[in-house]
Amino acid sequence: MIEKRKNEHILYSVKEDVEFVCKTNFFEYVELVHISLPEINLSDVRVETEFLGYTISAPVMISGMTGGTELALKINKILARVAENIGVPIGVGSQRIALEKPETIESFSVVRKVAKNVPVIGNIGASQIVKGLSLEEFDKIGEMIKADAIAIHLNPLQEALQMEGEPEYRGLVKKLEYIVKNSSYPVIIKETGAGLSSEVIKKLVEIGVRIVDVGGAGGTSFSKIEALRAKDNVFYKKIALDFVDWGIPTAASIIEARNVSDDITLIATGGIRNGIDMVKALRLGADLCGVALPMIRAAYSGGYGEALRVLKTFIRELKIALFLTGSINVESLREKPILIFGLLKEWIDERKITVK
Repeated sequence: MIEKRKNEHILYSVKEDVEFVCKTNFFEYVELVHISLPEINLSDVRVETEFLGYTISAPVMISGMTGGTELALKINKILARVAENIGVPIGVGSQRIALEKPETIESFSVVRKVAKNVPVIGNIGASQIVKGLSLEEFDKIGEMIKADAIAIHLNPLQEALQMEGEPEYRGLVKKLEYIVKNSSYPVIIKETGAGLSSEVIKKLVEIGVRIVDVGGAGGTSFSKIEALRAKDNVFYKKIALDFVDWGIPTAASIIEARNVSDDITLIATGGIRNGIDMVKALRLGADLCGVALPMIRAAYSGGYGEALRVLKTFIRELKIALFLTGSINVESLREKPILIFGLLKEWIDERKITVK
């Protein structure tokens, strides 16, 4: 059943429209000020940064998406080649299936076999933590792929909509705190498309979490994917479709998170579709930007060459946008003017938060 679900997630993602219907990531309400006299050359722009003890070529990562099936193995191998070639981090999808079926481990471990010199991030769901995943099992997740960190994904919306979901979150905070303080691996807490609020970030910081991935609304809608999976089950399909636009838009979630702490490493995912989105996310307070759907679609449809082209395009656009704001690097970008209007400004005003 888990293998079937994982393959369905891949196939629906690459073959169907699985993005939000009305709600966007709110980046259209962010405007960077064009500088006609940048006083730098495009070739001067530097985007290297540090992450998990590595120097990476750009503040970009291939977000964890899949694993556990033959199709997932092929995709992970392609994406790992891209990550290694370009020099950026890569994550895998939930490794729960690998704990239950060791024969699927290769679909995850292939990432480290191929991507030997970049950060690799493991993945497990919050529901498994609640249900009693031991510290030993948690660390095994990291060991099986020689991970540099392990992401625990929060997906209460998806679990509540899945026909076979496990929407069990009672007692999660205390169990997260134990793992964060006792695991030998750094822990990343990531949402999967509904965003993190400042209230959630405060709780995470209090228990020692230092890396978060906002996983905001406006990109892939797992509600839409679950509606597609429900097919002729009218009950589950109707509910999933009603929640298609649920969540905190990515741009708003970045600001929410950064208002809580300047010390956390903040990863922005959720509808990042070009390098301009990345620069807006970085200016709002993100440290890295993660890309998922465009990469899995490129790998599926065009293999390694297409996936490589897509990520190189993102990074080239990122550099051009920095150049056009007169920013020689991300640090100097933080000092550049920014305009925020429309629904994002209303969100900021209503929530009484500010752009740092």
